This record gives sequence, C-alpha cells and structure tokens, in this order.
Amino acid sequence: MGNKQQITERIAALLKDSKLSVTETRTKILELFMKSNGALEHSDFEKLAGKSFDRVTVYRTLQTFLDKGIIHKIPTTDTSVRYAVCKSECTEHHHHDHHVHFKCEACGHTICLDETNIPEIQLPKGFAANNVEVVVSGVCKSCK
Repeated sequence: MGNKQQITERIAALLKDSKLSVTETRTKILELFMKSNGALEHSDFEKLAGKSFDRVTVYRTLQTFLDKGIIHKIPTTDTSVRYAVCKSECTEHHHHDHHVHFKCEACGHTICLDETNIPEIQLPKGFAANNVEVVVSGVCKSCK
C-alpha cells in the first residue's frame, strides 16, 4: 500500500475529496482499512488500533464513510457487518462496487475480488434490482 507518508497523503486527499475534515479518528480508521487489505468489522478497530476507540464515534465515523462513498458494506452469513474501502467510482450515496467478495473459511478473512464482476442477473418481468451482493466462501490462497 505504500509507506506511511503516502498513506497519510492518500487519507487526507480522500477526506478532502469527500468534504470531510481530517480528524484523528477518521485518519486512524482509514489507516486501519488501508493496512488490512481486506474487510473489517466494527470490533476489529479496537483490536487493531491498540487502544480503545469510543464505540459511538467509530459507528458514526463508519456511517459517515458509508454515506460519502468511502467504504461499502459486505454481506455476511452471520449477524456481523463487514466494511471495505470503496474504489474511486463510488460517490456520496452512490456505491458502484460491483464485484464479488470472498470469505475464507479457514482464516475468516474477507476480501474484495475487484477483478471478478457479478454476473448479470435476469429478474422476472416487473422486478427491479437496486443492489446485488455476492459472497463466495471457501479457502483463500494463503490458507490452501
């Protein structure tokens, strides 16, 4: 992902482009996303940061990032919610992350398969899709 200076510059530009002020919490959360190279759950932030974040502040920050098109939710088969950084095509209230997500059954890691597009879904007449989410589970290349 680059050195610390590059990550810091990328985070500042991302927040500025989204018309958000650069705060310590926003910066630290985005830093964790960029270092993880995968999806994170709400509870991961406390573990990865090495210090306790205020849960409400984390929740609000994640919601702001969702609203601004900075991150997207990844569907799960359990009750947890996972998030990943969006690609540049996403904007405020308009997510364009049309790719497959992969959940490793061995290590639990979830990643975005950016090069794997969701196949076209043929819906019955009269139906209109607003969102299509695909999660593939199996064993990742690191665990195989």
